[in-house]
Amino acid sequence: MKCKLIGVPVQDGASRLGCEMGPSALRTAGIGPTLRELGHDVSDIGDIRVEDAPDRRHPNDAVHDLGKVALWVERLAETAYAHSDGAMPIFLGGDHVLSAGTVAGLARRASEQGRPLFVLWLDAHTDFHTLETTDSGNLHGIPVAYFTNQPGFGTYLPALEAQVDPANVCMLGVRSVDPAERSTLADLPITVHDMRALDEQGVAPLLGSFLQKVAAANGRLHVSFDVDFLDPEFAPAVGTTVPGGATFREAHLVMEMLHDSGLVESLDLVELNPFLDERGRTASLLVDLVASLMGRRILDRPTRSFR
Repeated sequence: MKCKLIGVPVQDGASRLGCEMGPSALRTAGIGPTLRELGHDVSDIGDIRVEDAPDRRHPNDAVHDLGKVALWVERLAETAYAHSDGAMPIFLGGDHVLSAGTVAGLARRASEQGRPLFVLWLDAHTDFHTLETTDSGNLHGIPVAYFTNQPGFGTYLPALEAQVDPANVCMLGVRSVDPAERSTLADLPITVHDMRALDEQGVAPLLGSFLQKVAAANGRLHVSFDVDFLDPEFAPAVGTTVPGGATFREAHLVMEMLHDSGLVESLDLVELNPFLDERGRTASLLVDLVASLMGRRILDRPTRSFR
């Protein structure tokens, strides 16, 4: 496969610094060489940057960095659209606000191809706030509401050229949902599998059902992987740790099933904060998971020591 690595050193959607170092950490952990060893054609287009933006205010005083985030969304939508024609873009983040832009651009590409875009959201959170409902004002909590075109974004963020049908979104591993998000999600056809569902039913039937739906619709599948999908015991380098996340093997099973499906056409890797990591442990795990997504099988796995 032709893969394009795209660094997105954005941290304006969060309140804790450090995510801007995520792309560098993933490169240092060997994401490029790992993909090449698996036989993929890999090019690294470098990091996306945005210029300083004029301040943009919202009636919700908690919202911060809105002008800068609007620029990121616009730039990333353009970038995702441009690099998703005949190639698999892999966005190296950066906090999860980047997905507002990447998914918007990918939805435009899918729409022009006459295909629906499906999104697999691997995250402890639903990220379904609007500008009105967020209490923290951290805009990494809005991407799914934005790209499914929920009310409340008005002219504050770029208008969507194509939106994602809420019925085409599957969230896996959720375990932290604010009341406002829960209320809105109850009225929408988004599939939400929380950690209890994973405990009771297992990864395979839940993910398998979604993948069958994508295949039946001839859809494009985008995977948005947040570090906090994983249990912090395995992946400490994230500023939004929530106990009780996916285990090492559950995460690899997700990636192995995605590879077997042959459906994934784009990927976000987000919320990696190297400042909080332990000797690159989390960055190395993410690269290992991407390797499973891109074809490494259990019998191919190298022995690794962290001593």
